Amino acid sequence: MRRSRLRSSLIFSGLLLSSVILTTSLPGWSAQTITANYSLFERSVSVTALETYARTGEIERELAPYIRFAPPQLRENIREALLARAEVDAVAVSQFLYTPQGEALLQRLGQAIQLGSGGSGYFGLRSALILAAADETEGLTLLNVLRHFPTDTVRLDFNQTLRMAQDLQALIRDNNQAVSSVASQSLLEAQTNSGVMSSLRNLTSLGEYSWEVTSLELRDRDRALPWGYPLTVDLYLPRQVLAAPIVVISHGLGSNRQSFRYLAEHLASHGFAVLVPEHSGSSARHMDALLRGQAQEIARPQEFIDRPVDVTFALNSLEKQAITDRQLSDRLDFKRVGVIGQSFGGYTALTLGGASLNVLELQNRCGQNQQNQSWNVSLFLQCRALDLFETGSEEPPNFRDPRIQGIIALNPIGSALFGPAGYGAIDIPVMLLAGGSDTVSPAIAEQIPPFSWLTSTHKYFVLLPEATHFSVIGSSERDTVALPRDIIGPNPQVAQHYVKALSLAFLQTHIVGNQDFASYLNAAYAQEMSQEPIGLFLVQGDFDGFPEADSLANRPL
Repeated sequence: MRRSRLRSSLIFSGLLLSSVILTTSLPGWSAQTITANYSLFERSVSVTALETYARTGEIERELAPYIRFAPPQLRENIREALLARAEVDAVAVSQFLYTPQGEALLQRLGQAIQLGSGGSGYFGLRSALILAAADETEGLTLLNVLRHFPTDTVRLDFNQTLRMAQDLQALIRDNNQAVSSVASQSLLEAQTNSGVMSSLRNLTSLGEYSWEVTSLELRDRDRALPWGYPLTVDLYLPRQVLAAPIVVISHGLGSNRQSFRYLAEHLASHGFAVLVPEHSGSSARHMDALLRGQAQEIARPQEFIDRPVDVTFALNSLEKQAITDRQLSDRLDFKRVGVIGQSFGGYTALTLGGASLNVLELQNRCGQNQQNQSWNVSLFLQCRALDLFETGSEEPPNFRDPRIQGIIALNPIGSALFGPAGYGAIDIPVMLLAGGSDTVSPAIAEQIPPFSWLTSTHKYFVLLPEATHFSVIGSSERDTVALPRDIIGPNPQVAQHYVKALSLAFLQTHIVGNQDFASYLNAAYAQEMSQEPIGLFLVQGDFDGFPEADSLANRPL
């Protein structure tokens, strides 16, 4: 009896995991039955029974063995998951699923969720997801996906499903342990610096300067000939400031120039000239084009080149303009430049700061088997850079801009793009920020090991345990897709509060050279600032007693 209950519980868990996975063709066909295989055992449940349970709560006989041992709250969660509707139209779903990133995800899921014949569910999943999204009445729900699956049986390979569940559990466990280790080290460091806190002021308030914002329409004649490559840049210029140090802010994938307006205004009020380019090949507008079928993928491989070139070109253009433009003359200091970037913008900042692309590392990390076994979503994007080096003879470009004296990378991607050698090439001050609840660019893969690879004399690791990938991104009137609150995470204003203060301290210290602000770049100040619902921890130097960084980065995430 005990073994029977265990088998039922295992199969039920597999069905539940598949439901979660499915929610993230032949017209007229639909799945009638879900069959789960586990070792020599096979169990089935009809889609009709699932629908009856979801809509009424009634547990039919065939479903009872699976539901019986689930606690009441879990039962309610299952009902909600079966009927939860994702407000995304069919074009958006179709466009994503035909991108390299979408296809890679389908290949992974197709190993566990299969056709009735036992073959990969790759095409069946894609067809069902698109058709369900096109259904104006029901929309994209798990039940509707099952209805549109192109075989009458959805076959679940429970061994694969269980392996995926175990991988995810291991990832969550290891990530939590790593986050806890960083937080513990920060608390130890705070004890040695606590005496300086009484004399420090609040760095989150606006400064004394007003500012003006100008949008510049630039065109790079060396790219996209004969008309040139268009680049729009917003310049936040503080009034009554001569030779203002410059900060460039590089937005992430699917964002725009307004996404970090809160940070640009804050820094401008403290006397920094802030330059915010819109990377057209990976902006919110490009994402909108993708969803409307006017672009083929989330970001072309060329974007790994265009992004850092955008920044250098914008600085070059502004430097030339400052020579003849009276409004800019003597107001900008091109010898004192810092870069802040988030996610894909974090990659941009790292390359401009000296991180070198590592083709061998990319090849090792992006093999078909490794990529298909990874839960590191950012790896799907990073591996697209391999297309820039198809023959293997191309020399990776060097994007280091000597004007840049320090960089801040927020939730950056780059573990596979750079590897230890690439990060080790950075010789200027660096601050890395990680969100402990970031599922797009997980800290355990994309920030914690890379921080250990940095050899810069001045390096800082900032940890926000409860923050997600989107917590530090500000709101924008031009956002293409409104993200659900659960995806954004708890109170993003708190995370942005931290970014304003620590960015100002870092830039004042390492770009302006004002050592009075160095006192803010320590664990004690972070502990003083920390508040609910997002904590704040800061570590200087190397992690002590931390697991081997290389093994963390190379494990199948």
